[in-house]
Amino acid sequence: MRVVDAVPPVIQQAIDAAAALLQDEGWPQAALSTAAVAAGVVGALTDDAELAVAVLIREAQHQPGANSHLDPPLPKGLSSPTLAAIEGLARLGEFTASAHWDSAGGLHEAQAEVLRKMLLAIVADPRLVVARIGIQLARLRAAKGLTDAAQQRLAAETRAVFAPLANRLGIWQVKWELEDLAFRYLEPQDYRRIAAALAEKRIDRERYVEEFRGALQQRLLAEGITAEVSGRAKHMYSIHRKMQRKQLAFEELFDVRAVRILCASIRDCYAALGVVHGGWTYIPGEFDDYIATPKDNFYRSIHTAVIGPQSLPIEVQIRTQEMHQQAELGVAAHWLYKEGRQRDANYSQKIEWVRQLLEPMEDGATARDADFIDRVRSDLFEDRVYALTPRGEVVDLPRGATPLDFAYQVHTGLGHRCRGAKINGRIVPLTQTLANGEVVEIIAGKEESPSRDWLIQDGYLASPRSRAKLRSWFRRRDADVNEADGRAIVERELARFGARFDCVPMLARELKASDPRELFRWLGEGEINVAQLLRPLAARGAATTPPTEGISKPRRITPSRSAHGPLQLVGLGDLPLTVGRCCAPVAPEPVVGYLTLGRGVTVHAERCANLARMRSTHAARCLEVQWTDARGTSE
Repeated sequence: MRVVDAVPPVIQQAIDAAAALLQDEGWPQAALSTAAVAAGVVGALTDDAELAVAVLIREAQHQPGANSHLDPPLPKGLSSPTLAAIEGLARLGEFTASAHWDSAGGLHEAQAEVLRKMLLAIVADPRLVVARIGIQLARLRAAKGLTDAAQQRLAAETRAVFAPLANRLGIWQVKWELEDLAFRYLEPQDYRRIAAALAEKRIDRERYVEEFRGALQQRLLAEGITAEVSGRAKHMYSIHRKMQRKQLAFEELFDVRAVRILCASIRDCYAALGVVHGGWTYIPGEFDDYIATPKDNFYRSIHTAVIGPQSLPIEVQIRTQEMHQQAELGVAAHWLYKEGRQRDANYSQKIEWVRQLLEPMEDGATARDADFIDRVRSDLFEDRVYALTPRGEVVDLPRGATPLDFAYQVHTGLGHRCRGAKINGRIVPLTQTLANGEVVEIIAGKEESPSRDWLIQDGYLASPRSRAKLRSWFRRRDADVNEADGRAIVERELARFGARFDCVPMLARELKASDPRELFRWLGEGEINVAQLLRPLAARGAATTPPTEGISKPRRITPSRSAHGPLQLVGLGDLPLTVGRCCAPVAPEPVVGYLTLGRGVTVHAERCANLARMRSTHAARCLEVQWTDARGTSE
């Protein structure tokens, strides 16, 4: 990444030209001036002129100086990438801190994590994430003129969402400035105390670290050690966190300034350690060898501290290039080590894809690698969906979740009282699949009365956690009520299946229940579902079953031989069989029966697209059927 304020001349020319055009069309000068700062930051980060122009336009629209009732019309001649970026930035702007945010409480950590993931999940182009981070930095820089409440709101949003995201994407320069600015507005007294304790400006600290880095690099070369030495001064929020975490006074800190040595081998790491300790006075108690004894999260590095020039302490970290790669991109990712959260391998991999996209292009590569962007776009966070409550709070759900899952995720009691749902203001079925960014409103009753259909029918609940909560509710109910409800389910499903009630003892044995009453209770509690109940009947359908077990002998349906060949279909029970017209199966291809409502069983080819669709919503209605020859023998 480039220095944030070093805007490439070509990018600056594009921003200036676009700003002049917008001003000629009547856009407010004040709004454009502020927006140009944000555009410059994004241009420096991404080296993308079209994206910088999109930021200029979007931020000018965002400023109070722009028409607050109607956005100014966009200038003609904007490229398609610029228009797409403007639209993407507009979508990102919708997912910020809740309108009901309380400055005293801040954002909940889990809520902030969901917001960070959503920023990556909803964008059409992953580079828009970097653009949104750059915009946040520009807004914080210009926050001096805002009210105290507005400053704290912006700072809380930054600390909870954008600074950690910049950290995970490796935009270190932006990360520390975001954290310091947020620290300034959220904890002004602590900020001023540390600023006074430092007694030196950041530029002075950076100059000191650079001088030490140069001297260390020369000593390593003199000893024949090839290594890369980099350094930076610790920023104030990092100092504040360490003082809190370790309960230290400012004078007890030895890593206000720090450098890092990257070596080719472990042998060179220890040789470099000897150079450091030989050249400067070692501070006792500040040495940790995480190469010999890695941290629990597999983080590996040597940490030491010495007294450098001017008698100032400085921290030195030493590791191999491979260890650095692992710390930056792998299991011991730097953001994970700093934030102390549990590892999420899938999330880490997806972050890595975005980081690779942000790396400088190889010679001859285009500015936009369309294939790679498409891959990132399609693969990012495909396993989760993020919906919103009417208050703007984000709810993290598994892919395929329904409004009922949403209700149980918000609160178990809300799930039990759920009677219906609205998505984006429209009433929808409880089986409706949710999509990213949808606003879900649950219509709830006063009393808890969940339906057993939510457990025994497919399509209501996609989350195992939601199912467990519902089963627990039914399990707590009176056993007699569960038994009566389970008996009603058995009677209903056997009638639909065409089997007699005296087959229940057989079903109890097959499902390992001690007697029919226990089978009824299992159904009433939701421990087994309709598909499990009917499976023994389907398994016995093709064989001769004693009448006392309640399963009548299979009835053969003889279709037209010219249409379906010389073979016959064998069905289950007394249900009529018909051959699906959509696929017209022919022996001996695999077939599946689908239990319809009032028309018996329709037989479809395994390959049938209609069957696949019906299976996805009503898997319990799919039954086993077989082709047989004229003698009734299964093929």
